[in-house]
Amino acid sequence: MSIKETVKKGAKDVTISAMVNLLDKDPEKNVDKLYSLANKMAKGKDEKEQIQGVYSYYNNNPATHEYIQNILKTTDKKCMKKFFVNFLGNANWYGMPKRAKILEEEGTKVPFTILISPSMRCNLRCAGCYAADYDKKDDLTYEEVDRIIGEARELGIYYIVVLGGEPFFQEYMLDIYKKYDDILFTPFTNGTLFDETLADKIRDLGNVFPMFSLEGFEEETDKRRGKGTFDKVMKGMDLLRERGVLFGVSSATSRFNMDTVTSDKFTDMLIEKGSKMTWYFMYMPIGDNPDVGAMLTPEQRIELGKRTRNIRSTKPYFTIDFFNDAPYVGGCIAGKFYCHINSKGDVEPCIFAHFACDNVKDKSLIDVFRGPFFKELRSRQPYNENLLLPCMMVDNTKVIREVVEKTGAYATHPGANRMIDNEKFMKELDDYAKDFKPYAEKAWKEDFSSKGNYEMSKG
Repeated sequence: MSIKETVKKGAKDVTISAMVNLLDKDPEKNVDKLYSLANKMAKGKDEKEQIQGVYSYYNNNPATHEYIQNILKTTDKKCMKKFFVNFLGNANWYGMPKRAKILEEEGTKVPFTILISPSMRCNLRCAGCYAADYDKKDDLTYEEVDRIIGEARELGIYYIVVLGGEPFFQEYMLDIYKKYDDILFTPFTNGTLFDETLADKIRDLGNVFPMFSLEGFEEETDKRRGKGTFDKVMKGMDLLRERGVLFGVSSATSRFNMDTVTSDKFTDMLIEKGSKMTWYFMYMPIGDNPDVGAMLTPEQRIELGKRTRNIRSTKPYFTIDFFNDAPYVGGCIAGKFYCHINSKGDVEPCIFAHFACDNVKDKSLIDVFRGPFFKELRSRQPYNENLLLPCMMVDNTKVIREVVEKTGAYATHPGANRMIDNEKFMKELDDYAKDFKPYAEKAWKEDFSSKGNYEMSKG
């Protein structure tokens, strides 16, 4: 059951219904009214302060004001309402109490979102990627995905990230998006399969917010993904922008492209194309050919955080830095606010942590969350008082080794075992952590005043 299905059954639902009505009537002129209604719904001092903070930032920061106005003016009305109801309404106001009740009653943490890879198949053959090695027999079936999404919704999860492989390669996912129209889906796509027909379907669904993968401009993207890929992504963006579909960009950031993907030129190009956000993921040494030498240098890693914060405060654009924004969410979020279900059904705490104790083909989602792996991780979080050192694999390298040993977790990809039994590779990671630590300590003091959101560290 969702907000959409319970309108007029309670004061909260009536308030959300009023908000949705405002989105139909010149929403860019009704920001003050939307704020007033959101403030009315807020529970407690902390939630009211958060809403007030966003509203003040909107009024006092020209870039943020322009950004929100742009979204309200250019987004298809159905897509806007689906985002508002599914993400802000269902995932937060409706889903949060359901998840909180399970935590309170039995101490089991239900994540805010799940990431799922229905298939690892892909139409590209990117350098360093192993998706080309998978076959259709390795896919999750429609029935399995249907059951997983249904269970997630019952637990209060209304935001699903779809990965792969190429998520639009698995055609039945469009049927899943249609069936679960009260959930917001974010597929991370290589962008090569978009045409007029697919763009129309996404607009008509309204609850799909794609993220295009880009390594940079044409040179950087085509070098890894194949000639012509960049132009296809640009075409896909044009098709969605013309239809008012919300979309963003995902950038795997290594020491070789960090300057490009954080440059004014690149960001301004994305804004012009209609992208609403960029999600930066630091390159991680996983898979068949892990290369610690391709990771961001300590200086680059800190600089990435500075640049992403600068972009979102000075440009009409939103950025998320998966590592450097950890202080705002209590450190590592793996197994706490999100998890990943791979194409074989293994439930991993993180898209980068290829270990699991359970498989959804023989266990329900709630029983997986009750399991030892997730509870052990949560009991240890945050792994470091300095929340700029959030990761159990590259910042606090003993954690992944100790947790795997204690819980009996198995590797879900052949290369994963390097992190726990390959002395040479383990030393490379230990050295990386040692080299980065002084930079993180300096930035923690200077940029964050040694303060972070510790209240969220335990979820």
